[in-house]
Amino acid sequence: MNAVYPNNHLKDFYGRNFYVTPDVLIPRPETEQLIDMVLNLAGESYLPGVKPSKRKLPEHPRILDVGTGSGCIAITLQLNIPKAEIIATDISESALKIAQKNAIKYGIDPHLFIISDLLENVKFTPDLIVANLPYVDENWDWLDKKALSYEPKIALYAKDSGLELIKKLIKQSNARQIKYLALEADPCQHQDIVDFANENYYHLIETRGFCILLELH
Repeated sequence: MNAVYPNNHLKDFYGRNFYVTPDVLIPRPETEQLIDMVLNLAGESYLPGVKPSKRKLPEHPRILDVGTGSGCIAITLQLNIPKAEIIATDISESALKIAQKNAIKYGIDPHLFIISDLLENVKFTPDLIVANLPYVDENWDWLDKKALSYEPKIALYAKDSGLELIKKLIKQSNARQIKYLALEADPCQHQDIVDFANENYYHLIETRGFCILLELH
């Protein structure tokens, strides 16, 4: 999860440029697999020549991006799934300002980006949650903290071996009976996430690199 803060304050994500500042994570290629997962779930093509799976989401899906940061995930999904209703949240007001700036750039209503600590201020039940939450464990011996020093610690690090917020989101999602969760985490954490998800009635659909897709059963 290494990155260098871009000098031009723009970073490519899924073929589009997004404004970034030290208030948000720098978009990374591994996060693009979250987009592929969701497009496939929605029955949309995500690679030339690759036939998507049968659509599992409603025709007009309600999607919630939790911990949106720069807004790159929510905005990309909205542009690629125009029929979707997408809301995005972040606990950081500074991050939301960047997300709203990116939304305006791409013609998306900035009011769809709201302050919330996970699902605290979310008043509707989405069909799918997509989330790139803080999952870095500060005790990983391979961690290059200098490379991550350009980005906000609140968006990077989490307690409980990096899984505190992911586990909390899974429990909140189960309480609201949210059917699908698309999450990013280090591959070394995936089995622990799957085990915890199973305890909360979610099962694994697939993994792609850093990303993991769960379904409520």
